[in-house]
Amino acid sequence: MNTSFEVIGGKELRGEITPQGAKNEALQIICAVLLTPEKVTISNIPDIRDVNKLIELLQFMGVKVEKKSPGEYVFEAKDVNLEFMDTPDFKKQASALRGSIMIVGPLLARFGKARIPKPGGDKIGRRRVDTHFIGFHSLGATFNFNDQDNFYTVEAKKLKGGYMLLDEASVTGTANIIMAAVMAEGITTIYNAACEPYIQQLCKMLNRMGAKISGISSNLLSIEGVESLKGTTHRMLPDMIEIGSFIGLAAMTKSEITIKNVGYEHLGVIPGVFQRLGIKMELKGDDLYIPRQENYEIDTFIDGSILTIADAIWPGFTPDLLSVVLVTATQANGTVLIHQKMFESRLFFVDKLIDMGAQIILCDPHRATVIGLNRKFSLRGIQMTSPDIRAGVALLIAALSAKGKSVIHNIEQIDRGYERIDERLNKLGAQITRV
Repeated sequence: MNTSFEVIGGKELRGEITPQGAKNEALQIICAVLLTPEKVTISNIPDIRDVNKLIELLQFMGVKVEKKSPGEYVFEAKDVNLEFMDTPDFKKQASALRGSIMIVGPLLARFGKARIPKPGGDKIGRRRVDTHFIGFHSLGATFNFNDQDNFYTVEAKKLKGGYMLLDEASVTGTANIIMAAVMAEGITTIYNAACEPYIQQLCKMLNRMGAKISGISSNLLSIEGVESLKGTTHRMLPDMIEIGSFIGLAAMTKSEITIKNVGYEHLGVIPGVFQRLGIKMELKGDDLYIPRQENYEIDTFIDGSILTIADAIWPGFTPDLLSVVLVTATQANGTVLIHQKMFESRLFFVDKLIDMGAQIILCDPHRATVIGLNRKFSLRGIQMTSPDIRAGVALLIAALSAKGKSVIHNIEQIDRGYERIDERLNKLGAQITRV
C-alpha cells in the first residue's frame, strides 16, 4: 500500500511537542537483550516501523516479548531458537531491516555463532559492513560470505579479547563489536570507536547487566570480558534527530514551539549549528523553547567568509540532520555551503527543493550551496517522493512552509523513523493528511 502525505503549507504552528525515543539507540538496545536469559525492561521505545520490525524478528527467534504500556516492553531471551536463522522467513525479515545486523554480536557472544543476510534499508549510497566483521575476526571468530544465498556467517568456539583499531568509527559496527566483546575472554581494546550518545547508552546498560566497560563517551573503549550477563531496566534517550528536525521546522514556518524533555546534555553541537543559521532558542529546564522568528540570518566565519556546515563523527554534527539544515537555510538570510561527507547520495533530494523555488547549487554529490532568500519568495507546493528517512522529513518541513498544497509520496520512508509525525504536527496546527 503506497501512502502519501497531502500538506497544505504556510501555516504557523504553536504549542508543545515531545520527541520520541531515539530510533538509533533503540535498534542497538533491543539487540542487546539477546545477551542474557534474564528479563530486560526497556522504556521510551519509539513506535516506528524499523523498531517494530526488529522486535518482531526477535519474537520469531523465540524471545518472549511483553508490552507493558506504550513504549515499554519486557524482553526475555531465555529460549532463543538458533535454527530460525536457517529459514526463508529469517532471510526475508532480516534483509528488509538494516538494524538486524546488530543481532550478530550478541548471538556470537552467547551462542558462538550467528548468520545474517546482506542488509537492505536506505537508498543513501553504499553502507559497508566490513567494520563489523573485521571486529569479530579480531576477537577470533571465523567469517564466511556465501554469495549463493547472500548470507554472512560468523562462528567462534571461544571469543578472545584483543586490540583493534577500527577502520571507520561506525556506530552500528562499534555497537556490534562491543556486544560480542563483553563475554570474550580477557581484555578487548577498541580504538576509533564511535562514541555517539547511543553507544554511551548501550555501554551503560551493559555495565548495569554486569559487563565491565571503561572509557565510555571516548573513542577508546576497554572491555574486560565476563562469564555472563543479567537482566536490567533501561530508558531510551529522546531522539536528537527529531529534536533537530523540530528546531528547523519552527524556524521555517515562523512558529513558536516548545520541545519538551530534550536531554540537552546529550545534544552535542546540534543546538549550536542551528544557532549559526540565526535561529534563536532558549533552554527552560530541559525544554527547548523556539520563539516565533520573522527572519533568521546565517552567520559567517569570523573572517567574513561563507559558513560551511559539514557532518562528522560524534561529537561532530550528525549526518542525519544535514538535510534538515539545508532545507532550513533556504528561507534564511545569507549563504551556506552544506558538505555531506559520509554518504554519497543524500543530497539528491535538492532537485525537489529547486522545483519548489529554492536557490541551491548542487556542486557535486557531496556539496550544495544554499542561497537563503530571506523569505522574499515562499517555496511553492509540488508533488514529490521521499528517497530516504531524513530527506523525507526535510521535504515535509519544506512542504509545511510552502505556499499551497504539496504531495509527498513514499512516506513509508518517513514512518520508518518518525512516530506518527502527521498526528503530532497537526496538534500544533499543521495541515497534513495521510492518503
